[in-house]
Amino acid sequence: MMTDSGDNNRATLHATAVAIAGAGVLIRGASGSGKSDLALRLIDRGATLISDDQVDIVRDDKDLLLSPPARLAGKLEIRSLGICEQEFLSGVELKLVVDLKHHPDRFPFDNQVMNLLGIKVPSCTLDAMESSAAIKAEWALQRTMQGARTS
Repeated sequence: MMTDSGDNNRATLHATAVAIAGAGVLIRGASGSGKSDLALRLIDRGATLISDDQVDIVRDDKDLLLSPPARLAGKLEIRSLGICEQEFLSGVELKLVVDLKHHPDRFPFDNQVMNLLGIKVPSCTLDAMESSAAIKAEWALQRTMQGARTS
């Protein structure tokens, strides 16, 4: 879900975001689909939280920058434990969108992209509840970044 601010250069999404090696990964999905859980597993593997539950996105020329809304900065919901304080980053460039759904396509189309605030962003679809979901997200980001360097 995207909240329209009336400004074509900014939006707030119901999503979670982390930074992997400085690259922003936006995790989208329905409530209960595993956004926070996948973020927690990525953080355990070295990622840094940007925002949980809602993410502010600002278009800066040809880049999209991810930040937490002020009231959610540094907060991560961990089921069965509650809201936990966590280090976070702000103003991180979006490099990959991960859409969560149960039973994603086994062989998706190449060059999956989504349009966000008029900018095309590489995307992939994962099942957050698969034990390999964090590794798959990292591999998808790595492939995206390699493609960006060679094209």
